Parts: sequence; C-alpha cells; structure tokens
Amino acid sequence: MAEFQGGQDTVRVVTSVRYLVRVEGVVQGVGFRPFVHSLATRLGLTGHVGNDVHGVFIEVEASLEMVDRFLTGLRDEAPPLAVVEQVRTEPLTPQGTTSFTISESTGGGVRDTLVSADSATCADCLREMRDPADRRFGYAFVNCTNCGPRFTIVRDVPYDRPLTTMAGFPMCAECRAEYDEPTDRRFHAQPVCCPRCGPRLRFTTASGRDVAGDPLTAAAAALDRGEVVAVKGLGGFHLAVAAGHHDAAATLRKRKHREDKPFAVMVSDVDAAARLCRVGDVEAELLRSRRRPIVLMDRLDGAPVAEAVAPGNRQLGLMLPYTPLHHLLVASYDGPIVLTSGNLSDEPIAHEDDDAARRLAGIADAFLGHDRPIHVRTDDSVVRVSRGGPLLLRRSRGYAPEPVTVPWEFPRPVLACGAELKNTFAVAKHKHVFVSHHIGDLENFETLTSFTTGVEHYRRLFDTDPVVVAHDLHPEYLSTKYAWELDDVELVGVQHHHAHIASCLADNGDAGPVLGVAFDGLGFGCDAQLWGGEFLLAGLTGFHRLAHLRPVPLPGGPTAIRQPWRMAVAYLVGGGQLPDLGLFRRNERWRAVARLAESGDTQWTSSAGRLFDAVAAALDVRDRVTFEGQAAIELEQLADRVEPGAYDVPILDGRPPQLDGPALVRAVCADAARGASTPVAAARFHNGLVAAVTRMCLRLRDETGVSTVALSGGVFQNMLLAERTSSALTEHGLRVLTHSRVPPNDGGISLGQAAVAGALDREQRSPRH
Repeated sequence: MAEFQGGQDTVRVVTSVRYLVRVEGVVQGVGFRPFVHSLATRLGLTGHVGNDVHGVFIEVEASLEMVDRFLTGLRDEAPPLAVVEQVRTEPLTPQGTTSFTISESTGGGVRDTLVSADSATCADCLREMRDPADRRFGYAFVNCTNCGPRFTIVRDVPYDRPLTTMAGFPMCAECRAEYDEPTDRRFHAQPVCCPRCGPRLRFTTASGRDVAGDPLTAAAAALDRGEVVAVKGLGGFHLAVAAGHHDAAATLRKRKHREDKPFAVMVSDVDAAARLCRVGDVEAELLRSRRRPIVLMDRLDGAPVAEAVAPGNRQLGLMLPYTPLHHLLVASYDGPIVLTSGNLSDEPIAHEDDDAARRLAGIADAFLGHDRPIHVRTDDSVVRVSRGGPLLLRRSRGYAPEPVTVPWEFPRPVLACGAELKNTFAVAKHKHVFVSHHIGDLENFETLTSFTTGVEHYRRLFDTDPVVVAHDLHPEYLSTKYAWELDDVELVGVQHHHAHIASCLADNGDAGPVLGVAFDGLGFGCDAQLWGGEFLLAGLTGFHRLAHLRPVPLPGGPTAIRQPWRMAVAYLVGGGQLPDLGLFRRNERWRAVARLAESGDTQWTSSAGRLFDAVAAALDVRDRVTFEGQAAIELEQLADRVEPGAYDVPILDGRPPQLDGPALVRAVCADAARGASTPVAAARFHNGLVAAVTRMCLRLRDETGVSTVALSGGVFQNMLLAERTSSALTEHGLRVLTHSRVPPNDGGISLGQAAVAGALDREQRSPRH
C-alpha cells in the first residue's frame, strides 16, 4: 500500500498481490474447496480454487494483509475432517480478477493427495434425519462433506463420485442442486443422496426372501425375539443380537465358533455407556469422536449385559452409532446391541452381499442390508485409555488410510508387509506412511486374499510402485513369502522386535538411539530362536541385543501357546522340587511335557507373553486359551491395584545378561502356597516385573549412556504393566516413549518395517556412501 499527500488530503492506493497457494494433507472430499470459497469471499479475495492429484491448489489476489489473513485462516478454520499438513505459496503476477470461483478437478501426473477416513454422522445430518419435515427424515444414508463414508467407498482418486461405489446412484435434481451449490454443506459431497435417488434398505430371511414392511422395525423385532441379525454397515457386515439377551448372545457365540473372546456392544450415547461402564472424560471424548472406535472400559457391577457377551471379563468394549443406519437401529430397538464382526472366527469380515449370504447364512437368522457396495472391508478400531490418552489396540475404520507422518523423507517408495498376526501392511512415500486397515491373522486363504487385494488398492490409491519391500525374518510368515515372490524390488528383512521398537520411534518422530524394551508373544530372532522379552539398543538403521528374559523350552511348539499350563511346567522344571499346583492334577500329561522340557529337544523362547501364560496357569487363572493373550488379559484384570508388594527378579550376569523368569514364577508359586490370594500374587508378579525392567534399563543406561526408553510389543497393551513401568522409569530420570498413533502390538509392525527400510535407503544414498 502506498500513500500520496496532496494538500490536506491523503490518498491511499492499495497494491494487489497474487499468489499460487498449494495445500497438502487430507483436503479432498472434506469440504475444503467450499470452505476456501467462503473464506476468500468473506475476506474480499479474488481468484479460484480446485483439486488435482496433489491436493488443493488456489490462486488468490488481494492486498498483502488480506492474503496473510487468508493463509492463516486456511489452517485455523479448516473443516472438521480436513488435516492441513503443509501450505506452500508462490508469487504470481496480479491479473485484476474480480471474483472467486471453484474450478473442476484435474487429473494427470503422480497422485500425492491423501484420502480421508470414514467419519461418523455429523450433528447437522442427524438433525435432518430426525426432522419429520425434512426430505431425508428417517433416511439411513444421510451424509454431507463433514461426515459419512470415504475410504470404504473409494475406488480411485481424485475423490469424485464416478470413482466411488456411489457411481451407480445418479443424483436427483434436488441432490444435484445441493452438490453444485458452493455455499451448501453438500457441495461436492460425493456420497450425497436422498430417499429418491440413493441406496435403500432391505430386510431378508437367511434364505434371501424379502420381508415386507419397514426393514428397521423388522430388524428390531428380530433382535427382541433373540434372533441373530446380520447388519451391513460401513466397512462390512456385523452380527447383532440384543446385548441383554443371554440365550441370543450364547447362540451367536456358538454359531460363530467364538468361545470366550468378548463381543463389542453398541449403545445410543455416552449416558447409555455410563450405565454399563466407568466412563471418564477421555473415554467419553473417544466415544463421541468422528472416528468412533470401540473403547474398552471397566464394567460396572450389575451392568445389564448378558454374561455371554464378555464371559469372565471385567471390561466391555463399547461404541456409539457411527452411521445413520446404526442411529436408526439403536433408536428402533432401544437397548444395547452386540455388534461383532460378520465372520467365523479367524476369517476376514464379510463385505460383499453374495459372500455374506454364503458365509453368514449358518450364523444369522436374518439380514438387514442395502444396495450400496462396500469397496474396502474395514473392521472397527479398538482403543483403551493409558496415561491419560488413547492407546490404539486395532487401527482400522475411522483412522485408515490417513497416514502416519514422519519427519524423514523416503527416498524411494516402500512397501512393508507386516507380521503374521494382527497384520497390517504399509506403503510409504515422501514423509507419509500409509498404514493399512486391520487385515487380521494371515493363517488362511481368505485373509491372505484380503491382504493382497488391499496392497494393490493402496498402491493404486496412493499411486505408489514400491521399489523397496520390507518383511519379517520369519521364513514361514505368509507376508514374508509374499515379499519374496515379488519381482524387481529390493528386499529388506527386518527383525521382528527391531520393527517393534522402530515403530515406536516412528510413532514419536524420534530416530533414536533408544533402549528398546520389546515384550510380546513370539518373534523370529537373528539366531533362529523365538524371541519376545528383549532389551535392545536400537535406532532406525540397526540394533544390538543387550539383554533378554531367560529362555525356556516351548514344549509342543504352537500347542504351548494354546495351553498355558505347558509354559508353567516349562518354567518350573529344572529348578528343584516342583511346587504342589492344581495344574498338575488338572492336566494328566504334565509329566510327559516336563520330560520334553527337560530334554531340551524343543524350541526355546525368551517370550514375555509366555511368561504371563505360565503365571496365569500357575495361579489357576487359565490353563487353555481360545484367543491370543487371553491368559495375560485375565491375569491383569485380577491383579489387586493397591497391593504394593513385588517379587524379586534376579538379573543373571552373562553376555547378554538375563532376567530370571523361572525364579519369578517360582516366587509366585511359593507365595500362593503360603496363602497369598490370586489378586495379590498377580499384583506382586506385575510389580516385580516392573521393578526388574526398571533395574535392567538403569543398568543398560549406565553402560551405553542412552537415557531414552521405548516400550513396544503386545505385552505393553497391559495397562498395569505399561503405566507402572513408564512411571518407574520416569521417576529414575529416564525419558519414555510409548505408542499413540499405531498399536504396540503386531498391528504396528508395518510402520516399523517401513521406517527401517526408509532409513537404510537414506543411509545408502547419502553422499558418504
């Protein structure tokens, strides 16, 4: 702006500037262009905004002051679903434009734009759905730019309707008018629809016969009768029963072949959740969030939920409705509803109509379905609260495919194939790691197919042709074999526990080195033994094994994982007289197992997960498990939270030093024989392990000079262990890193593998190499 004085008058001439502005992040399909249009118009800017394969591009022209205000508003006032990662500007020559317009999407070139995760129905859409005067009253597919399906319906990018599963639903005139109006909440909302032009519900018997009448009323009546209803949701089919109906829950459990693992429960709102569980502020925020995960919380005594929903479990996994269909269903039934994955145990969730009809016909009595196709099957996410914040146990719907952004550049695209259990894969480019939705355990053809089709979809979606492929060292993992069969790629084998610690590093944007404590079930070690209780000196490019739990036999191999009593025998043999334990009376084959363990003619393991199994069996908590981690979960839940005692865990000197797990198990047995209750003994076991980990980390800090500790691995899903270990290490002056953006279990392995592969690639391509 320039000033010219003439007489007593001052004439101000405003000098216009023009800038090209590029906005990167999750900025397509989230109402970003109409937001930009509104912001620019309000501030008096001229120019245009559009989508392309890189994100959102804007040209603005106005005074420098107003352009600065506009740039600030882009970040501070962005739409609810937008994630603005970077705003870059480039000066242009002013053109004297007089209006601000929205341009059509453009294609061509390598796609770098991000895809939004599916988001829970917003308050505005819910008001419309509940308003008898609104044309979308009672409609199960209401959505706008601030909510609704995204990832599960996207076939390709740019995110436009022809490239989604809504392509088969031409918009009516009214929906088209909303879609084309820049000031409307539904401007370019790709799934926009209404009862005239959009998907429709149907209720059918298990044989496929249509049932007359309102589908929601029929579904609610079926739930009330105790029937199992398959419900087609956002990322696949769920199996639903009334949560208060014991026989219905027991029937579902029997048909699904799911003996003990808890079912998730959907409730109408936070008040309803508080009638079942202890709901704190953080839990309430998670329940209400746009991601709508299943939240694990302590169950209230007398909560009106059938025992068969979560047998023997002190916690419940609750979630709130996240689609209009769910809101309408819980309103129609008016009570908590079990909503568990639509599959047989160990299979991927069904998401295609014909496949669901085939696979679920023997489980469901009826189907509440619709005709909008699901492109990507996506399970519900699961979280629990730790240290005052969320800890992801399963990262899927509501989170994927939004990337984990890291502070390091990937020189070349990376594919990380993940682990065998709780598999996720990841593709990485630039500074983004796109960790996939939850795939499951790669132990059957169906899940492997879900893995391979998922990889291909991510490669298309993010326009990535991986040059570097990272995999686990275990030669029998299907994910490893998949990597080995790829052509024209550079393979990077990443040790399982190094990947765990690298995942924690990437989660925190820290390159290390750190003292990594990796406690999990089993992972293939560099010596071909089965590791799982590891203390590593680790950075992204490598690690050294500094210490570990004392190895013990794994009598029976995989059978010992399913039968924790075998691990108790393995921990107790060879240490003198065996204690008098109930497990020896309950399991007639213990002598044969003891002989096998003493012979040493079996695999050995340093697994922390198997240590928890041994203690659970020794304390009569559980001899056999039906799902991974069951014994450890029950041991944690039984532990007395106020018991201060702790068993001593010797550190055995050697190269490397070892924590004496067998001595810890014997201490548990001796205390129980003296009359200590199971809750007290379980607490002292946890406290003893916390103290031992702390002592070992302090010793390793003194030896290495490294004072940051990273905690990772599935065992650190145990909040009693994780929180007390973190507190003890912090009290001794150590800095502690834990997970927040990916799970500590094997669901986070792919992030770690990608981080390691990228770091090695950077190192190899650096000038000194």
